[in-house]
Amino acid sequence: MKKYNFNPGPAVLPASTIENTAKAVLDLNGSGLSLMEISHRSKDFISIMDETVALFREILSIPQGYSVLFLGGGASLQFLMLPYNLLNKKAAYLNTGSWASNAIKQARYLGEVVEVATSKDKNFSYIPRGYGIPGDADYFHITTNNTIYGTQIREDMDTGLPLAADMSSDIFSRPVDVSKYSVIYGGAQKNLGPAGVTFVIVREDALGKVERNIPAMLDYRTHIEKGSMFNTPPVLPIYASLQTLKWIKEKGGLEALARMNAEKAELLYSEIDRNPLFEATVREKKDRSLMNACFVMSGKYTGLEADFLAAAAAKGIIGIKGHRSVGGFRASMYNAMPKEGVELLADTMREFEKAKG
Repeated sequence: MKKYNFNPGPAVLPASTIENTAKAVLDLNGSGLSLMEISHRSKDFISIMDETVALFREILSIPQGYSVLFLGGGASLQFLMLPYNLLNKKAAYLNTGSWASNAIKQARYLGEVVEVATSKDKNFSYIPRGYGIPGDADYFHITTNNTIYGTQIREDMDTGLPLAADMSSDIFSRPVDVSKYSVIYGGAQKNLGPAGVTFVIVREDALGKVERNIPAMLDYRTHIEKGSMFNTPPVLPIYASLQTLKWIKEKGGLEALARMNAEKAELLYSEIDRNPLFEATVREKKDRSLMNACFVMSGKYTGLEADFLAAAAAKGIIGIKGHRSVGGFRASMYNAMPKEGVELLADTMREFEKAKG
């Protein structure tokens, strides 16, 4: 039975990414060495790194004046590294979920943080609007997609301030105007590659403005100068990410993927809204994530959650159990999730309605 991986991360990857990486683990380019044992200083890996950066820049149309870094530590390290480099006196943050809350907590170690708005009052089930941003803030931080709660900011903001964004779970899902951001960062394990590498896109002229001394390992300038090789980079996840970038280009780039992602999301949300057994946890359609659809059993059907999970598993649908903060179900529809997987989930919901409704 074919499995459809709806896990929120680590998540589904293109088959070509898995196949090509597996081959390289056994033998990289006929070298007789595994990808896992080559030197990061070798010509083979330097070539891999250069191609990955170039393709990353090409697909996202990254302007001159920005550097692309591949680091360790996950997005969680960036919660601290970002304010170390950009927060001089005050920063502004939009709080839309658990990861945004964690980012705020870390930034407060380094200066004043203004939480401009939060959706915590309704368990982060909407994107706040109509808030003001302090004009004297050093930067404004957003989390574009919230995997736990199923909300997403789908447009690039005009804020008048340096803008920083955690795009861990929706990078490469749509075109992005990188010029509107000073820093974009994220863990790779949703739309890019396996866990273990973190990407950072940083505007170089945003750096060097804070008054503090920055430890070398936490200074973006260190990693820019060394080409992401100040310490040994995560070789295998970078290689796998390169394979995914090639797949994205073959698919037609971000415009094509954005259309496919919108089609998948519309297919599933339409069934959630139609089916009396289910209801979406994010009521406002414009706030719904195209990457992570969160929904629960409705009304008198709440006792059927385990039954539906079992029915889905019997069809090869894996990883739809919701986060404990929300409950119910979460279908993560990242780039590599085929439309047929979403169709199968919607069909399973209709069958469950006939059997139990």
